[in-house]
Amino acid sequence: RQADRARGAGLHHQREAGVNGGDNQYAADGRLRHLLTTEHLSQDTLVQILDTAEGFIDFGQREIKKVPLLRGRTVVNLFFEDSTRTRTTFEIAAKRLSADVINLNASRLSTSKGETVLDTVRNLEAMHTDLFVVRDSQSGAAYLISQHVPEHVSIINAGDGRHAHPTQALLDVFTIRQHRRD
Repeated sequence: RQADRARGAGLHHQREAGVNGGDNQYAADGRLRHLLTTEHLSQDTLVQILDTAEGFIDFGQREIKKVPLLRGRTVVNLFFEDSTRTRTTFEIAAKRLSADVINLNASRLSTSKGETVLDTVRNLEAMHTDLFVVRDSQSGAAYLISQHVPEHVSIINAGDGRHAHPTQALLDVFTIRQHRRD
């Protein structure tokens, strides 16, 4: 398919640069900018993520499940591979943090008409998107996109082929941490 070839051409470039994403996850000031893989997360960053997540556990039990943490921010769930559970989880989380959420899936994107993934991202970024949650069957897709967005835009890898699914890995570690407090 033409869309797969267009994506594949861009992904070939990123494979040469490396799919690990470790050199691209952190901003110049040392803060986590993108979540592309767990491979290069420092222990301090990992603990901070898990501690922050712990603070949100009780929100699902509250009468009002929203906090204004992402009010005024736009999150785009950009899924080139179907995953209802992952997309829905990100949508619910972003909405509970008061973000504006846009859900896109591959069958409805212009990539089916020859537009590249980067063209789609650039168009959406021009509309002031703050965060892209990316799911793709091809390894390195989120990494590729992270190399082509401005500094104020962040990327979360929601699974890319057989390479990485950092949010699932963090959830697994979080669950283990909850059950094994020692």
